[in-house]
Amino acid sequence: MHAYRSHTCADLTAANVGQAVRLSGWVHRIRDHGGILFIDLRDHYGITQVLCDPDSAAFAEVEKVRSEWCIRIDGEVKARDESLINPKLPTGEIEVFVRDIEVLGAAKELPLIVFGDQEYPEETRLRYRYLDLRREAMQRNMTLRSDVVSSMRRRMWDKGFREYQTPIITASSPEGARDFLVPSRLHPGKFYALPQAPQQFKQLLMVSGFDKYFQIAPCFRDEDPRADRSPTDFYQLDLEMSFVTQQDVFDTVSPVLAGVFEEFGGGRKVDNPAEWPQISYRDAALWYGTDKPDLRNPIKMQVVSEHFAGSGFAIFAKLLEQEGTEIRAIPAPTGGSRKFCDRMNAFAQKEGLPGMGYIFWREANGEMEAAGPLAKNIGPERTEAIRQQLGLGVGDAAFFLGGKPEAFQTVAGKARTVIGDELGLTDTNRFAFAWIVDFPIYEKDDETGKIDFEHNPFSMPQGGMEALMGDPLKVLGYQYDLACNGYELVSGAIRNHKPEIMFKAFEIAGYGEDEVRKRFGGMVNAFQFGAPPHGGCAAGIDRIVMLLADELNIREVILFPMNQRAEDLMMGAPSEPSAEQLMELNLRVIPQE
Repeated sequence: MHAYRSHTCADLTAANVGQAVRLSGWVHRIRDHGGILFIDLRDHYGITQVLCDPDSAAFAEVEKVRSEWCIRIDGEVKARDESLINPKLPTGEIEVFVRDIEVLGAAKELPLIVFGDQEYPEETRLRYRYLDLRREAMQRNMTLRSDVVSSMRRRMWDKGFREYQTPIITASSPEGARDFLVPSRLHPGKFYALPQAPQQFKQLLMVSGFDKYFQIAPCFRDEDPRADRSPTDFYQLDLEMSFVTQQDVFDTVSPVLAGVFEEFGGGRKVDNPAEWPQISYRDAALWYGTDKPDLRNPIKMQVVSEHFAGSGFAIFAKLLEQEGTEIRAIPAPTGGSRKFCDRMNAFAQKEGLPGMGYIFWREANGEMEAAGPLAKNIGPERTEAIRQQLGLGVGDAAFFLGGKPEAFQTVAGKARTVIGDELGLTDTNRFAFAWIVDFPIYEKDDETGKIDFEHNPFSMPQGGMEALMGDPLKVLGYQYDLACNGYELVSGAIRNHKPEIMFKAFEIAGYGEDEVRKRFGGMVNAFQFGAPPHGGCAAGIDRIVMLLADELNIREVILFPMNQRAEDLMMGAPSEPSAEQLMELNLRVIPQE
């Protein structure tokens, strides 16, 4: 017999009754039923119930074991009484009577309990992550992650892509976040960078003629943490293609991701990828208040400025006299009660706004009536025009925010989400995707008037060189994101592969040709030797698994994540280097005052 196990803890069924078996695993739970000891023995694959009574020569040793001890048992498979069968377990028809036991690894008193669903502080969970990972939910999440990555690889190979590995130690990448720098021992005073993404290398692969590249790529960015973002490193499905248009990229990536979500989404609906809408960046901001909209929520905001211009509601009327202002409405079907309207008004105040105007429609004396302070101020004609524009009726409401869109847009987007959730309008049994397109390349600083890049500077401008000769603020790029359920899952672009267009694009933002050559010389030089049109994207694996696992925090799907302060409490990183290490690198640490 094998030194440790003849079967896993998920293998045994009624067909094994009478067999002598050997199992190894962890003591999941111990129960003493009148002198008979029952142990749920757990390994990665499942749980088997083992038992021991005083007639067994191993009883005295079995009495000593405690939760999370790692043990090996030899025993005989027996059928459970019919009344004791556990249909929730694959091994629920049998139990194993212990004849012999060996303790493979005893455990001290546990800082967190593996059995059950107890909540523990994040610091405890991350400090003892190896125990946290033993828990059923974490085992399930990490298995899911592995299976998702495997599925992605198969689907990419099936589409004619090959996987290539790009360098981890490199120069700075043009991704826009902070680099993690690595000092060079052989070149004192100089630093490598961990790649924010394989961006330049995958474009160079296209110049090299490889045509279709993908990689499950580690990326490193020194960023502030969020619930959906790791502060240090993450993984993405990275891909690039030559001789493609924006639509070609969509047609390639969409079925891959749709297939992954259908395979692992637990039966939730996934829209046909051929029908995923393409929404301009500006329309997404207007309709949803964000460039990563949750389309499970059917609410679409609208501009209703004309109904308030010159109206009796002085706040909005005066606001509209200022340049660049507008009034937006958030329809709220079924939200037509004063109680709900007051609750949403309080929400806006918590978000730092004075409040949110509202109108709701109710039935009075057999007729529809508009109610609320706004309705009284602007009169029935304007109120009725608003109702018709928004397509609302009795029992519905609308909320209003005004000013310069950039000042209230984010709150409006949050309000739309809250309204959809509270009124039960959001279809939670669905994955809803949308391509966000037509990103502006440039933005203008209101204080300095300086033109700078708003989004990826390496995207090909729509219209090429000719577009760059006009108003920079009207230049759109062939850049795109894929949003799903309120998260950005994919970001990509058709690349600017022509040096003369690239130099002009940077010149508009105040970067001379010398600066571009200095910072991105490898890529610029390569583009002078017959670069093909190319484009691609990257899909965030951590975020995809987070959605599939129904988790709200990305740390629940990463094996060994950092905490909110970008610290590894388990391994003690970041740590202070030794004096010898600093001398080797010709570095000196200046103490902070």
